[in-house]
Amino acid sequence: MNELILANARLVLADEVITGSLQVRQGRVAALDSGTNVPAGAVDLEGDLLLPGLVEIHTDNFERHLMPRPKVQWAELPALLAHDAEIAAAGITTVFDALGVGEADTESLRGTAWDAVVTTLSNCRRHDLLRADHLLHIRCELPAPNTIDLFQPFVDHPLVRLISLMDHTPGQRQWENIEHARVYYTGKKGWSEEKFQRKVAEAEEMQQRYANPHRQHFVDYVKDRGIALASHDDTTLAQVLQAQAEGVTVCEFPTTELAARAAREHGMATVMGGPNVVRGGSHSGNVAASHLASLGLLDILSSDYVPGSLLTAALRLVDDGHMTLPQAVATVTRNPARAVNLHDRGELAVGLRADLVQVRVVEVADGHHHAVVRAVWRDGRRVI
Repeated sequence: MNELILANARLVLADEVITGSLQVRQGRVAALDSGTNVPAGAVDLEGDLLLPGLVEIHTDNFERHLMPRPKVQWAELPALLAHDAEIAAAGITTVFDALGVGEADTESLRGTAWDAVVTTLSNCRRHDLLRADHLLHIRCELPAPNTIDLFQPFVDHPLVRLISLMDHTPGQRQWENIEHARVYYTGKKGWSEEKFQRKVAEAEEMQQRYANPHRQHFVDYVKDRGIALASHDDTTLAQVLQAQAEGVTVCEFPTTELAARAAREHGMATVMGGPNVVRGGSHSGNVAASHLASLGLLDILSSDYVPGSLLTAALRLVDDGHMTLPQAVATVTRNPARAVNLHDRGELAVGLRADLVQVRVVEVADGHHHAVVRAVWRDGRRVI
């Protein structure tokens, strides 16, 4: 469709919400007008919210479809198509598929080769089979011995736009509390208690051997490639200062208020999980995202492991008085787009991509509000 008019909508702009219409021409926003008039041929949104398409820079959802149960691998194409449909239905029009690289356990997804996945994604994009715009976020597990080898399919791949530096060694960062690590690995990963104990014993040795040289490898790799660099689970001031010195611009899931404050002071965008906001706290026992929001230290929301949490979390921030609606919407649109150097989307503004989401807000039993996605357009073409 070369031209589209969406009318009688509440347009969520950068700094305000207005009732009006939006015109799309050749996949771009061509005009914004105020008023309730519904021109002939326009789509009447019946007073629903019209948001920019959501921009998701960190979701494990594709991995979940590739390995729906421990040691059960699913075929790449159906996994990708199911993931894509779920993402689009959540209002996400740009998604950075987060793929973890590096794991000593070769039975795990992150310990196996990614060549087939990369080929499938490239083919689906080439044949226009996907609803959302898919890019890649490669999560590099620094202490793993095979991280650099498993990264090879992504070397100079044009879809790689974000790399994060991770270290999940129990006893620090995300897993400072060993008991939380035990629950995660024996529950989600299906490890036995014996395997968990053995892995903890091996982890420190691998960290000492591999983490620093692998970290330097990826810090050097992103230079002059236009790829954003993220740190992961920063806990201390020293960790934030190291990341800042290495050129990190995105601080993912800081585990303490101290780290979040330091990231802000050193020019990094802070990412927190939508599930953390919705649940009221971190499943790892770390700092609550809503607490950081109340202090003005939350820049970006990520759906992490629940795609539908993005809009729910944004509305929860509004319900709880931490942000205005335009501010909350920015955490899932403009802010993540800018953090990864995508300046052609993330806002309802003339000239930008017509990535759009129609949302009806309903009140649920506990008094909070929930966003119901009713339609989604990418580049002006309806995909949901």
